[in-house]
This record gives sequence, C-alpha cells and structure tokens, in this order.
Amino acid sequence: MAKRRYEMDMCRGPLVGKILRFSLPLMLSGILQLLFNAADLAVVGQYSGDTALAAVGSTSALTNLLVNLFIGLSVGANVIVARLYGSGDYKSISKAVHTAITLALIGGVALVFIGYFLSRPLLEMMDTPADVIDRSVVYMRIIFCGMPALLLYNFGAAILRSIGDTKRPLYFLLFAGVLNVVLNLFFVIVLNMDVDGVALATILSQCVSAALILTCLMRMDGPCRVSLRSLRLYKTEALQIVRIGLPAGIQSIMFSISNVLIQSSINSFGKQAMAGNTAGGNLEGFIYTAMNSFYQAALSFTGQNNGAKQYRRINRVLWISLIFVTIAGVALGMIVLLFGRQLLSIYSDEAVVIDYGMLRLRVFMTTYFLCGIMEVCGGMMRGMGYAITPMIVSLAGACGFRVLWIYTIFAANRTLTTLYISYPISWILTALAHLVCFLVVKHRLPREDQPLPDPDAA
Repeated sequence: MAKRRYEMDMCRGPLVGKILRFSLPLMLSGILQLLFNAADLAVVGQYSGDTALAAVGSTSALTNLLVNLFIGLSVGANVIVARLYGSGDYKSISKAVHTAITLALIGGVALVFIGYFLSRPLLEMMDTPADVIDRSVVYMRIIFCGMPALLLYNFGAAILRSIGDTKRPLYFLLFAGVLNVVLNLFFVIVLNMDVDGVALATILSQCVSAALILTCLMRMDGPCRVSLRSLRLYKTEALQIVRIGLPAGIQSIMFSISNVLIQSSINSFGKQAMAGNTAGGNLEGFIYTAMNSFYQAALSFTGQNNGAKQYRRINRVLWISLIFVTIAGVALGMIVLLFGRQLLSIYSDEAVVIDYGMLRLRVFMTTYFLCGIMEVCGGMMRGMGYAITPMIVSLAGACGFRVLWIYTIFAANRTLTTLYISYPISWILTALAHLVCFLVVKHRLPREDQPLPDPDAA
C-alpha cells in the first residue's frame, strides 16, 4: 500500500533524517500546548496577582493525576496502530482507531464528573492554602468540563503519530494556541474575569483543536479514517490498547501521586514559593516537551519496526533518540538557566517569587537531560510491546524513590533544594534500570529481519 503525503515509512531508509522530521513538528506541537498553560499563568499572574497564579499552578499536579490514566491509554493506541501499520494489517487498524476514539470520549465524560466532585476534597488533602483554594476549585472545575475535547485531541494525535503524521496536529494547535491567547486577554482584561476567564479560554481552544483533528480523521483516506457510525469498542483491539496503555497510565498516575506529595510539601512554604515553583515548572515544561518528542519518536519508530520485524533498526532508533534527547536537554536547559530571571519575570514581577523560581531552575536545568534519557529508554520497551516492565521500573526507581526521599531525607532537612534534588537522582536510577531491561529484551529477539513487502504495492 503506497504511503500518502502525510505518512512516513519508518521501516526503510536512513533513520536520522526521519526521526528529526518526525520529532520537530511534534516538538513544536507540544510547545504550543504548553503555551495554553503559559498564557493562563502569564495573564493571571500579571493581571490578577500572585494568589491567582498560585491557584492556577496548584491544580496542575492534581489535574495530571486524574487525567494521566487516559493519556496512558493514548500511548497504547499509538503503539498498537503503529505495530499494525508496520505489519500491514489495515483491517485491524480501522478497528483500533475507532476503539481509541471511543475510549477518548468515554474517558472524557467520566473525567468531567470526577473533576467536578473531587476537586475541593483533593485540593484540601494537598493542604492548599485557604486564601488560594476557592480560586483553585473554580479553575479546576472549569478545566475538567473540557476533558472530552482534551482526550479526543490527544488520542487523535496519537493515531496520526503512529503513521508518521506529526505536521497536521501542529497546524491544528497553532490555530488553537493563538485563539487561546486572544481569549485569555479578552476574558481577563476586557471582561475583568479571574481564574475562571483563563480556564474558559483554555477549554474553548481545546474544543477547537479537538474538532479540527476529528475532522481530519473523518476526511482522510486509508485505514485510519474515522466514521462516526463505526465508533465502538472492538474487543480484541480494546484489550490490546489497554494491555499497553493501562500500565503506562498507572505509571503516570503514580508519577502524579509523587508530584502531588511534592506539591503538598512545596505548599508548606507559602504562596510565594508556590508561585515561583509554578513559574519555574512551566518553563521546564517547554524543555520536557522538546525531549518528549524524541520519546514519541522512539515509541512510534520502534512500534512500526517491531510490527514489520525489522529488529536491527530498533537498536539504531535507541541510540539516535538518546543522542538527540541529550542534546536537546542540555542545550535548552542552559539557555533557560542563563535567561531564567527574565523568563520568570513574565509570570511575576515580585523578586521573592523570581528567587524561588530560580532555585528550582538551578537544580532542574543542569540535570533535565537525564529525564529525557529515562523517557526514551522506557519508550523503547513500550514500542516493543512490553508494558509491565517499564511500569514497575518507573514506579520503583522514580515514584517510590521520591516518596521515600520525602519521608526520610526531606523530613530531616526541610528545604526546597533538598526536595528538588530527589528528581535528578531518581532519573539516573530509573534510566539505568530501563536500559538494562531493554538490552535483555532486545537480546531475545530474532537476529535476522523479515523481508519487507513492496512499498508501492496496492
């Protein structure tokens, strides 16, 4: 079956150029997604004050905790569609695609109710300060009303990534991102709204990006085309997606739980520390997104080559992805650290808030490439169809270690620096364990590749 304009054959030809062509649009897409939050934080911080900034920032770890199970399922959809695409099983691709979109809609509706009813109790469990919590609840409840759109976009983008299409999601997010910024300014400055204004701007822009990606899937040719009449859960494909995606989702949830515990510890330092941590964390998000694009490349390229039984290319995917993710993490980390104060001043003009943000950046920006290495090694395992092993490794090496650190090292020396240092140590431990597991699994695969079919065959 001939490849279409937006698709990419990941099983033939040089890998370096293809991985870059795959990753760069994905990187820009992720940055645009972060601009949703950056616009929220910058507008609310400058026009509504540090209390509002802390209110928005205090919800991020909790929101991720509730959403990440379903985002993990989108990873499963990516792996399964990529594997089926590499093997040429186009009938099963269609079933997997419709199952994935159905899961997105079901999960999105469930999250609307979960977020609305659990937002205040969970924020209270996180020791959110009394002068912040009411605004946090308002922001969180509005954000969760947009969860069906958020999941629909993420699952749709995962489907397109699995066949090498990272450009169209970029175009959709570019439009939605500009809309989000305009709506932020309109709601907050013109209508004098507060955190409710930035939350409303976010979900409206998410609805636009979801509508665009669904329209794209409905109009495209080939096995990934979506028909609303065919939306249902196909048992075999649903089980395959859940088998890969559920462990990834559970891992993300456990990461979020450890981050919630850390956020609770940060909350004990007061709203200015919360605001500075929020601003610093938002800047780090741009670097994580750049590195995550190579994780997504490792996931998709490994999935297609594993499906096509091109085992020798999998090693090259690993090392190329590791080189790129390290370069991105080191270079961007140094740039953010160098201009840290200027960048943090976008979110707040209070010197103490900027100082708290710089404290976080000094620890994270010098070591953040280790997080990218950890992600790529885990992605290789998932791309080969192993979901439980990377989950266990990540839970023990990252989540478990951080929780242990909070109750031992941090408890003995309660400073933000002590708290932040737990991250790079956990990245090193987890990356090494992932790499060992990958080498063991790769050693079990056949030494010889299977012949590839004619790419121009109908």
